[in-house]
Amino acid sequence: MNTYMRSAVLRSGLLTLAVMATAVSSGSGSLRGAEPVTAKVDLLDAIRNGKVDYHVNQAMDFHDDPKDIWKLEGNQLHVSGRGYGYVATKDNYRDYHLVLEFKWGPKTWGKRENAARDNGILLHAYGPHGAYGDTWMASIEAQIIEGGTGDVLVLSPTLKDGTELKTSLTSEFTLDRDKEKIWKKGEPRQVVTTGRINWEKRDVDWADKKDFRGRDDVEKPVGEWNRLEVIAKGDTLQYFLNGVLVNEGFEAKPSEGKVLLQTEGAEMFVRRYELWPLGQFKE
Repeated sequence: MNTYMRSAVLRSGLLTLAVMATAVSSGSGSLRGAEPVTAKVDLLDAIRNGKVDYHVNQAMDFHDDPKDIWKLEGNQLHVSGRGYGYVATKDNYRDYHLVLEFKWGPKTWGKRENAARDNGILLHAYGPHGAYGDTWMASIEAQIIEGGTGDVLVLSPTLKDGTELKTSLTSEFTLDRDKEKIWKKGEPRQVVTTGRINWEKRDVDWADKKDFRGRDDVEKPVGEWNRLEVIAKGDTLQYFLNGVLVNEGFEAKPSEGKVLLQTEGAEMFVRRYELWPLGQFKE
């Protein structure tokens, strides 16, 4: 091996070590892979018992203390919406059936007071807290927003030192009237490294307005309970809303990580938030 090649290999090795060190020091967990979920994990209990981390962007127009944003009231979690951030599992997970039962509350806040109620779950999250816009982690989102619940968002932030955390998902999608990606099973598969893939029947005339309802929405009206499910099997993801498959992806990178419940300016109530072993979910 000549001097140039030895130098190149050394630089590559140092870069890899630096990225791995960033992941560990920033709270992304152990370097060893996560184990598949083999028993039910009640994430409401994790919140109750303090086995979670919180991140709230302090630069936004409101940013309450986490204990005032996520409150357990009996067997339900009350998410006030007064902040932009998330509650994150400390552990990393892979191969699971996620179940979230939620309903919107009436309250919205700040710059999103008149906008569509917005929240979401970040899957396979990794890297530093708040790496994406000082608010989110690198991850693949299962969007929860009026008219758009079931959308996919791929978040690939660039760190302050220039390191890019590359998240990706392969999707079968076409383009709608406005040239936005929309999932359509059977279309040629394409790799997405940033941005949104709308759920199958998202209204092309969707507007960021409070109480928006699309013509073919699967989500129930405000105040009624919805069930969002995510099947994370190997490197595939399937999103079900109220029993309907609304989005799907393949070759997720990464295919494991933390699970985060967001807050984005809208009140929400949660009565179930669980991870089940694949094939073992019980009503």
